[in-house]
Amino acid sequence: MRSSRIAISIDENILKRLDFIVRSNCFPNRSRLIREAIIEKLAMIEKQNHFLRECSKLDPCSEQAMAEEGFDAELNEWPEY
Repeated sequence: MRSSRIAISIDENILKRLDFIVRSNCFPNRSRLIREAIIEKLAMIEKQNHFLRECSKLDPCSEQAMAEEGFDAELNEWPEY
């Protein structure tokens, strides 16, 4: 995969935290750390978007009816306190 260089502005405190992680030998350099953080964030966003798309397919009324149907059946089996 081809890489492109970009310039970003970053808060000094965040940069210090990144440098600490790099110095701890978790990543070989800032670029690798930032690249992997972006990849993880993009994957999280894509997963969330997929979840939201799937949820939008649900019918709230039928979901509510199924939930209440299950409770009604179990409610009769619970002992009264």
